[in-house]
Amino acid sequence: MSEVFGENYAGIYDALYGAKDYAGEADLIEKLLKRHGTGTRRVLDLGCGTGNHAFPLAKRGYTLVGVDRSSAMLDQARTKAVVETAQGAPIPEFIHGDLCRIDLGERFDAVLMMFTVLGYQCEDADLAASLQAVRRHLEPGGLFIFDVWNGPAVLAQGLEDRVARAMQGSAKITRKTRAWLEAGKNICHVRFDIERQDGQGEPFTWQEDHIVRYFFPDELARLLKNADLRLLDLERFPDGEGPADEGAWNVIGIARAGMEAAA
Repeated sequence: MSEVFGENYAGIYDALYGAKDYAGEADLIEKLLKRHGTGTRRVLDLGCGTGNHAFPLAKRGYTLVGVDRSSAMLDQARTKAVVETAQGAPIPEFIHGDLCRIDLGERFDAVLMMFTVLGYQCEDADLAASLQAVRRHLEPGGLFIFDVWNGPAVLAQGLEDRVARAMQGSAKITRKTRAWLEAGKNICHVRFDIERQDGQGEPFTWQEDHIVRYFFPDELARLLKNADLRLLDLERFPDGEGPADEGAWNVIGIARAGMEAAA
């Protein structure tokens, strides 16, 4: 079993998600920041991965700091940063660290946890610690934006096996997905069987188990409140339109930090 978000997966990550509309998601993030914020400029991206939200937001004038516990994912982000630098684009700062424990000693106007990063905090203690880290890094009244799997939709729609294919230069990538629920814990187990076949037809295969927590709206509001964060809105994702109902597998939320500085 391969390390989750380790070197193997990081090496194909951007190829697998090449069709994901990161620019559109950056549009939505910016829309939410402008709707609920007052002059947001400094943004912390927790679980930044290879920087696919950080780069487009940096180009829009935001100062971005990205944190991830996967050195391999950060290596990919820093490789892309070299290209961005050569093109004269503003570059996020990337820091290696565990989002449950990190303390940068500074506060930001907004904190992000995108692409189900919050859902990877499956244990109650890790979930609470990650939200405390969010609050610790937010200015009073600052904004927290995140997307998660929506419990009502997960239970209503159920799970199905899937196959994703992508090209990486001349290499062919195939990822087969099987998933099952541990409903008593609001947990989804996701098993990836992955093959990367290079241009000479030589296959390299590995398997990963990802465990993702899904959430219910009332539960989210309570968890956020415990961390001195007030849920302002929860909408269908990625379009940002429509309610967080059984038809919305992914939802995006925005919360505001309390007006007193976090300890």
